Amino acid sequence: MVVLEGNGGDGQPISADEEPKLETKLSSPLALEIFRVTKDAQQQHGLRHGDYQRYRGYCSRRLRRLRKVLKIPQGDRRHYRRRDVTATHLTGSNSESRLLCVPLLQAERAWAHAMQLRQEANTEPRKRFHLVSRLRKACTHAQMLLQLCEQSGACDARTQLEAGAYAAWLGGALLLELQQWRPAAESLTRAQLVLEKLSAALPEEERLLYKQKVEELKPSLRYCAYNIGDESAAGDLVAMRGQGLIENLDTLMAQAKESRSGVMHEVEWRGRRVTVRPEKVRLFLIALQDLDKSVASAQSVQAKIDVLENVLMDCKDAITAIKDEIKNDPKLKTATENQQLSSINYLLSYLMYLRLVRTIERNNLLVQQAEEARKYNVQIDGKKVRPQDLTRLYEIILQNYVELQQLPGFENDAGYQKEIENELKAYRAFRCYYIAQVLTGLRRFREALAMLERCSIYTTESLASKLLDNQLLEKLRVLQKDIESCKFEVHADSVLEDDDEDEESKFTSGKSYKDKKPLVDRLDDYREESQVLTKNPNIFKMPPPMEAVPCKPLFFDLACNFIEFPNLDDKTGVANNKKQGAGITGLVKGFLGWGKSDK
Repeated sequence: MVVLEGNGGDGQPISADEEPKLETKLSSPLALEIFRVTKDAQQQHGLRHGDYQRYRGYCSRRLRRLRKVLKIPQGDRRHYRRRDVTATHLTGSNSESRLLCVPLLQAERAWAHAMQLRQEANTEPRKRFHLVSRLRKACTHAQMLLQLCEQSGACDARTQLEAGAYAAWLGGALLLELQQWRPAAESLTRAQLVLEKLSAALPEEERLLYKQKVEELKPSLRYCAYNIGDESAAGDLVAMRGQGLIENLDTLMAQAKESRSGVMHEVEWRGRRVTVRPEKVRLFLIALQDLDKSVASAQSVQAKIDVLENVLMDCKDAITAIKDEIKNDPKLKTATENQQLSSINYLLSYLMYLRLVRTIERNNLLVQQAEEARKYNVQIDGKKVRPQDLTRLYEIILQNYVELQQLPGFENDAGYQKEIENELKAYRAFRCYYIAQVLTGLRRFREALAMLERCSIYTTESLASKLLDNQLLEKLRVLQKDIESCKFEVHADSVLEDDDEDEESKFTSGKSYKDKKPLVDRLDDYREESQVLTKNPNIFKMPPPMEAVPCKPLFFDLACNFIEFPNLDDKTGVANNKKQGAGITGLVKGFLGWGKSDK
């Protein structure tokens, strides 16, 4: 960027007459939505009620404030010195889009004065001459704005197109007032053509303003055609390619589309364009453009999973930003039939679709990683991969597809629902295959065969569909071959497990059996069972099973406390021992003089 050093005599930047032209390149082009700015200003400052004088006063005050802020005043309090916005201002270091508002507001002020004079000319015909003078002034400022946009090279393509259409419209209004019907029709037709092109290139919520302007031009064009005398003249003028504005229309339109697609102002999904306004969403969609290259350049499956995980986190933030915008904007929250509401809901559905699709892609990479680990007997996070783990991953993928079917706005879309249903069948086939493997490990062979049969049906129906991608079709073909071999294995295991098989065939097969009954309950049934030699032999059930016992009686027997039991000392020999002890003791007492005293 080139910065002009030095000031003019009044302390202001050097004008175009005092400084030679310099070729500069701006980091970002200036942009001004001319018709939207003028429409908003007109609706807010008097023209809703046809008060052109109020709108003219607003333009004067706005011009005064802009010149003060942009530091381009026209003299001081005593002296007037005209200073217009030039290409030097637009290519300087302090350039901004508000510089373009100065000639635009000058044109709007002169046009508003002319419309005010038209209302007064009904009673004072002399004011028509002043009206024409004001329209000439408005056309002059509009042409100045167009030259600034085209010659400076600092404005984007859309601003140039709008400036050209604005100048053509004011020129047509002046020629219409001068009753020059054919030049007026040509000028108005040029403006109409540009507005129609812009309306077709812009998203839906921005088209209404340009369509309204095109409708405003139609009565003037019909009036011109009537005065020309040829009703088909207006139709022939549409195909004309004049000088200046129209000759580079296609180039400017291509530049406008390219600039919008570069900054992701809008996205196109399933035949509909959606405008992107939140900054987080815009940055996410820009980053999403290089996602496929990043995933393809990753060295390992885990690296690809990490890339997708980061993108999913950014997608979650973008969805939150959209929901916050809907929640905080009362118009989007209350006006359910508003076109802008439907667009932002469509954008929300698009982001949810992206999140689910990328989640499915991440889960497919997890399945690929688990299948490779299972094939080469490698552990993941210190654990061996089992068929149950793959079944769970496919369950998650199927749940993601169910959420895709329930996206808001697509419940009744037959084509979309058919695509999702075909992919659902394909992943149901994979889930049934791994469920059959789980059932085989549990020795439930009949259920496993039924699952394999259902898997075969899903695979055949999916292969018949032409809506699946080539990678998924190739996986289905490999699965179809695996189903046949797995059927034979399961059938062979089921024959060996049959209880009605001859004992001799059981032993000669070399197959070891497992029985849920403990060994103590089947001692009469001899089977070669390797589980008895392991650390957890099935010999006796521990802890033992619970047994029923009687409850406490309602009445207690207390009579035993009052029963006198018979003396059994004679039978037990206790009485004889007492007699022997008494005889010896009496002899000693009698010899020594001891004993009881007589009372």
